[in-house]
Amino acid sequence: MIYTVTFNPSLDYIVTVDSFQTGIVNRTSTELMYPGGKGINVSIVLKNLGFDNVALGFESGFTGAEIIRLLETAGVTHNFIHVAEGMSRINVKIRSEEESEINGQGPAIQQTDIEKLYEQLDALKEGDILVLAGSIPSVMPSSMYMDIMKYLQDRNICIVVDATKDLLVNVLKYHPFLIKPNNHELGEIFQITITSKEDVIVYAKKMQDLGARNVLVSMAGDGAVLVAEDGSIYQAEAPKGTVKNSVGAGDSMVAGFLAGYLESKDYAKAFRMGVCTGSASAFSDKLATKQEVLALLETHTF
Repeated sequence: MIYTVTFNPSLDYIVTVDSFQTGIVNRTSTELMYPGGKGINVSIVLKNLGFDNVALGFESGFTGAEIIRLLETAGVTHNFIHVAEGMSRINVKIRSEEESEINGQGPAIQQTDIEKLYEQLDALKEGDILVLAGSIPSVMPSSMYMDIMKYLQDRNICIVVDATKDLLVNVLKYHPFLIKPNNHELGEIFQITITSKEDVIVYAKKMQDLGARNVLVSMAGDGAVLVAEDGSIYQAEAPKGTVKNSVGAGDSMVAGFLAGYLESKDYAKAFRMGVCTGSASAFSDKLATKQEVLALLETHTF
């Protein structure tokens, strides 16, 4: 089974405003509302691609209840822990000449809530996949990803980590099955600027030296690179299309890679699936559907 963890899920309220201006009343021209959070995005796309999974994390208040309702509407199995104090956050994304975001804080997660999460993780079995994605809220220990991986290190569970900076570097010694930084995040770790696929390969291998098994690096419109644990390296240009929404594209790439790998155990096919799934989400107002992904797989040249 595949499990995803989203510590701080959100309701993403996405509005389009023609010529947004501060200091006045602005009217929306379109409005969308989705359940948000990197792990949740992975869960939804996996389900769209036909892979059952379980979404884990924390929810609270009326916003938490709406996140759960939207997950159920998407057909995603969930086992979120209810937090007594506070409410799940609302993230507002304003699309205009420029894109702006206002992100909420989230509920007051207690140590007892964290202990309940560990009880859920005890149910994971050998061969299961666990996706740890996104930031860690300030009310939780900053070492949570590392703590979870240490807790599960002898269970033969494939763990995927999609995080940044120290959150990512600190888990490498526990040999995650897959990490997915983008080129900017990879460069930030090594305090350099990475713009070419050649540089991506060099520094992805350094991440392997630190313990990562497979390193998948997204480069937005410049494509992607996979440095796999068997020594193979795959590169791809980005599929052609009009970008409508970059939110969730990286998470979709993770979901597509996992779907491709589970279907074939072939890194080349997993990489192609990941690239096309990430792009399919970027080209849509919503997260990628299976039909959209298959259409790109048929037309894109690798």
